[in-house]
Amino acid sequence: MPEKILVVDDDATMVNLLATILEMEGMTPRKALSARQAFAFMEQELPDLILLDIMMPELDGFEVLAMLRKNPKTKDLPVIIVTGLADKRNMLKGWREQADEWITKPFDPMTLVASIKSILAKSLEKRLEERARHIDDLLGILERMDSG
Repeated sequence: MPEKILVVDDDATMVNLLATILEMEGMTPRKALSARQAFAFMEQELPDLILLDIMMPELDGFEVLAMLRKNPKTKDLPVIIVTGLADKRNMLKGWREQADEWITKPFDPMTLVASIKSILAKSLEKRLEERARHIDDLLGILERMDSG
């Protein structure tokens, strides 16, 4: 099943460029031109990963990231910052807010795709480990019930 990637940027040209790159890689892009649109989309369906711009009106990307990390439903959602901000202060702020990756515009499409695939693989591995622990817990309960 193709990965769903939510692209959040107030620049429609950038959103369309990112969506085209994702489609060429067999992924399913979802587009949001504002934080409000992104949150409305996530109420319906959680993406597998978010590509998030920092400089946006109303809520900036840092605020969006902080809100995502505070919500139990979205706290582990992988987020790659894709922004024109290249200074170290903003990058550190992004890391403090728990961004998974920071990519500066203009970007190399191959680097972006490699980052997306790497983060998606790590996310899948984490989910599989959590499910394996859950199954082990259930098996332990069943064994105790069977022997008692």
